[in-house]
Amino acid sequence: MHRTAASLARLALEQLGIRHTFGIPGVHNTELYDEMGASDSITPVLVAHEGGGAFMADAISRTGAGVGALLIVPAAGVTHAASGIGEAFLDGIPMLVIAGGIRRDLGRAYQLHDIDQHALLAPSTKGRWRVDRHADVVPVIHEAYRLATSGEPGPVFVEIPVNLQLMPGDAGDVPGYVPAPAAACRASETDLARAGELLRMAKHPGIFCGWGAVDAGDELKALAERLGAPVATTLQGLSAFPANHPLHAGFALGPAAVPASENAFRDCDCLLAVGTRFAEIPTGSYGCEPPANLIHVDINPRVFGANYPVAVALEGDARAVLVALRAGLATMPAAVERSGAVARQIAADKRRYREEWLAHDAKGRVNPQRFFDALRARLPDDGIVVADDGNHTFLVAELMPIHAPRTFFSPSDFNSMGYCVPAVIGAKLARPDRTVVGIVGDGAVRMTGLEMATAVAQKAGVAWFVFNDGELAQIAQAQVTPYNRKTCTVLPELDLEALARANRVAYRAMRNDGEVDRVMQEALASAAAGEPVLVDVRIDYSKRTRFTEGVIRTNLKRFGLADQARLVGRALWRRVTG
Repeated sequence: MHRTAASLARLALEQLGIRHTFGIPGVHNTELYDEMGASDSITPVLVAHEGGGAFMADAISRTGAGVGALLIVPAAGVTHAASGIGEAFLDGIPMLVIAGGIRRDLGRAYQLHDIDQHALLAPSTKGRWRVDRHADVVPVIHEAYRLATSGEPGPVFVEIPVNLQLMPGDAGDVPGYVPAPAAACRASETDLARAGELLRMAKHPGIFCGWGAVDAGDELKALAERLGAPVATTLQGLSAFPANHPLHAGFALGPAAVPASENAFRDCDCLLAVGTRFAEIPTGSYGCEPPANLIHVDINPRVFGANYPVAVALEGDARAVLVALRAGLATMPAAVERSGAVARQIAADKRRYREEWLAHDAKGRVNPQRFFDALRARLPDDGIVVADDGNHTFLVAELMPIHAPRTFFSPSDFNSMGYCVPAVIGAKLARPDRTVVGIVGDGAVRMTGLEMATAVAQKAGVAWFVFNDGELAQIAQAQVTPYNRKTCTVLPELDLEALARANRVAYRAMRNDGEVDRVMQEALASAAAGEPVLVDVRIDYSKRTRFTEGVIRTNLKRFGLADQARLVGRALWRRVTG
């Protein structure tokens, strides 16, 4: 077969079922774009910025409806996309990144976009390739895709030099795609038996699950009900266990957790952790203390013991391991009495926490609990919620029940602001039949707000709710306690209506509690009709989340008494003196 590398790349992507690519055409990839434009199954999407394109590709993968793909120029396109690539890498999200490359047939130095892209992306990708022959294009893209989607998923990078894209060459016999073997349980029978015994003997077992457990919901529910165990989730894993299940305790562990979770796990003597790394956010800055009998399930063995000692490590795909673990507990009678008591306590704690938020004076603005009550009432169970990074992220985690798997996305470990606006678009393109909404802060919307025009161009009916308080609230709140002042966290005024008009999306204003229901209804109706809409939510942030309060307390305790006294004294003095 005699073909250009660009046409071979198109063939490989079509074989892999890629439906969208994201990026901007440039000198080194116009041939690739021409080929994608001729494809019957691939839609190349022009974005405002490659960083936004990377977040769209990330969201495609999180929906489970395929793998997100970037098609970008070398150098600047790669550095622009690096935040989205890094987010996918730390969050364990597959992504296929294809970039053009400089000509390798000229023998000239200092070419346009001449940079070592592979060195740049080495810390944030699972693998990197540069194609040197036409015959390697399809096999390399296949190999990269297999690596991206096997084990702990992540982004991969393929560079195709522009001279190969432009000129035909001998491709040989082009192979079909051979998928990687299905993920399996690699835990030993001995370890599975030991884990089962610890769970059987526990008086107060608990389950903690992250994104790695997002496709193991049935097994998690069956185990929780058999054990009578409460279930808490990480931020990224909010959709791994349904919030409307009676044993769902809520977000996080330890003093930064919601009250239902903190109370349900207070006496936990055996913790089954599934698909989580015990990272900083879900542990409240490592403020939680798992019990000695910690059973850790993960596909990546490097996470075992990284932050907390493990009694039993069970390596493998979460679903496969839980199926084996559940089989070992088949003879154990369901802990009906314990399950009922745990569920009653969780329900009471959730009710009290909700009432506490509803009773809070929102000072004429929008009470977060009323907002999320209205959204949950109108959002289908399979509706997708995308959050950005900021104070609103933890409001979602604490106040918005998520009911179905792969219906909540947020930048978690890399924690990149600007994620939400483009990720909402990616999610809608992947799942056009679903309702997709975004919760984004007024700081984050400044970073990628121009991607709203991409939604218009793609006819993606979505709704963005901008939590507008005029500050970078999460950091501003953290500044107030120790400093009594806000440095570089008060935002200049942004006319969100003008931003919406400039991007040709609809605009709604939600100024207070009295407007929540009407505006919510109007916004979701606009989105359902195919019209993207931005909602300016004048949110009240005067009440702190449990997460913020818990993290501040946990970190303050890490200082010695002298330093604690110095910090508290400084804060008090500044309050007195202004």
